[in-house]
Amino acid sequence: MPLALILSSFVAASRIGGTAQQYVLAAHKIDPVLAPTAMFGRTPARGGQGEVTTPDVFRRMLGDIEADALFGLVDLIITGHFSDPEQVEIAAGVIERVRGAERDAAMAHETSPTRPLVVVDPVLGDAPKGLYVKPEVAEAVERRLVCQADWITPNLWELGFLTDRRIDSAAQARDAARALGRPALVTSAPAGDDEIGLLFVDDAEAVLFAHPRLPAAPNGTGDLVTASFGAGLVQGLSPRAAAERAARAAAEVVAAAAAWKAPELPIVALAERIANPTAQVRVEQL
Repeated sequence: MPLALILSSFVAASRIGGTAQQYVLAAHKIDPVLAPTAMFGRTPARGGQGEVTTPDVFRRMLGDIEADALFGLVDLIITGHFSDPEQVEIAAGVIERVRGAERDAAMAHETSPTRPLVVVDPVLGDAPKGLYVKPEVAEAVERRLVCQADWITPNLWELGFLTDRRIDSAAQARDAARALGRPALVTSAPAGDDEIGLLFVDDAEAVLFAHPRLPAAPNGTGDLVTASFGAGLVQGLSPRAAAERAARAAAEVVAAAAAWKAPELPIVALAERIANPTAQVRVEQL
């Protein structure tokens, strides 16, 4: 049975961060293990007052997960929100230990990657407000995690921050991602009028997946995309196919949220449609 280790936030009543990703991975039959970096009852965007997981507790929590011999079973690591630069250092060490752990061949499944895949979502900020983590957290993520990633999934603002570039077009986003030196799936990428894009970039190609932009959408679509993309890689899809499925899943869930006037992404209700999305996206080769 595939297993994913998530290092990100837990928000009990909101479908964002690691909480959302647990449900997305479960929809793909991937067992999630969440080590929370912060804990909230509801999203901070609506005034949630939570608590940062202290580095000592975070370290002990991950030590307990390792003690249960789970590191040798991990197929996917997703990193997301961090509140403290020491948490980032701990996460970097965990990635190294998971990659160095002896793989349990008896528990492998037919699409098991030969080494754990690492997907880094550099949760740093967004337009128009900019950076919403401490500058030292952003520096640690850039220095310690981006370099360890197999894939990164920044939003457009985060890509610009990491590359120190102004990005106004999908072509500029493609060039910035390649300059960063890591294959990327860029959320909130520029697309056509009244569209929102998801940009897939590796050394060989760049593909924009676009769907209609709705007037409003619940938070958490980037978290959904990251988990859906990681699930596709674990399941043996090509990276491009995993990206396209993630784009369709995001379009599907956001449209349903609008139709139902849902304040949160209806991830659990749409589990089957997330795993097998049928929403239309426009595909553009760059």
